[in-house]
Amino acid sequence: MTNTNLKVLISGASVAGPALAYWLHRHGFQATVVERAPALRDGGYAVDFRGEAHLMVLRRMGILADLERVRTGMGSMSYVNSAGKPQAELPADMFAGDIEILRGDLARILYDATRQHTEYVFGDSITSLTEDAHGVSVSFEHGAPRRFDLVIGADGLHSRTRRLAFGPEEQFVKHLGVHCAIFTTANHLGLDHTGHAYRTAGRLVALHSARHNAEARAVFYFAAPQLAVDRHDVARQQALLAETFAGNGWESDRLLQDMRYAPDFYFDSVGQVQMDTWSRGRVALIGDAAYCPSSLSGMGSGLALVGAYVLAGELAAARGDHRVAFARYEEEMREYAVGCQKMGDGVAKLMVPGNRALATLLNRYYKVMPYLPGKNMAAKIARKAAENIKLRDYREHARR
Repeated sequence: MTNTNLKVLISGASVAGPALAYWLHRHGFQATVVERAPALRDGGYAVDFRGEAHLMVLRRMGILADLERVRTGMGSMSYVNSAGKPQAELPADMFAGDIEILRGDLARILYDATRQHTEYVFGDSITSLTEDAHGVSVSFEHGAPRRFDLVIGADGLHSRTRRLAFGPEEQFVKHLGVHCAIFTTANHLGLDHTGHAYRTAGRLVALHSARHNAEARAVFYFAAPQLAVDRHDVARQQALLAETFAGNGWESDRLLQDMRYAPDFYFDSVGQVQMDTWSRGRVALIGDAAYCPSSLSGMGSGLALVGAYVLAGELAAARGDHRVAFARYEEEMREYAVGCQKMGDGVAKLMVPGNRALATLLNRYYKVMPYLPGKNMAAKIARKAAENIKLRDYREHARR
């Protein structure tokens, strides 16, 4: 099997999937990306890239300048009281990296960088995988069955590929006791490259300006055990959010009204994926599907891009031998992924403390934190985790 003959199916067209498709093409492989959504998903969080490992991958992909053009340019963020009066100001370097960009903008840039040489199939998803000695037979929800040499799951925290190849989600996803919702809304507070956040016991509401202040992102976090809510039942999710934050104060009620008209409402639990192995036979996982560090870590997108670079590079170095490549991919990435996941550990309890006394204490701490000696500690720890990998140079294996 040569690189030009090896056909790879990637499930998921968010971040990890298109990034992997880019590198597979660079190394001469044929990539097909299948995505359940009917089109690219817009909206979502602002995502960060920090440290030389992240920036090196972006440079080699040739998209660093594209990210620079649409970076959020966010400045400091303020915690406010119920009247909207700022109580504490946190500098940007505490929660943003070297480059911050909206997840939807990142997805578009990656798609544009790959669509000329990658087959994209939107509005479909994998329903079964049958592996034999020569490849994988794949059935789809809508399309006709097809054969591929390898299948890569890049389909997120609730990966269907992982469920089909490895087992039920409950075996691998660790719930962190927090749920979140995010959606686009009007920048009715006139925020100028900044955000306001309001915290009460077990709840946090934030509003951040976006796309150069033309709009805003509303974010809700609340503490709760794992909820039995259909991930596709938006009406029920919105009703649950409205019940949880009713009478919460500040801008909560206004944002809950705006929520009903949001074009990109997103709701999910906050969790991490912990697996002993990321491959089984001819199927492997990447990004959140394999090692989700949680949305609270600030590491997910950078980790996904590094993982895509390493997996494609190892496949090229092994000349398409998946047994060798998958093993080396795990060797290169395991320690790095674990370190990034540690950034999410413990953040949930600090984000939404379970009682009023702790919430009040944290609000007071944030007020004085900019003046404390260790004020930059969190940013330094995040950068150290992001740089804790020495990336191999796979350019000698590139086919063009």
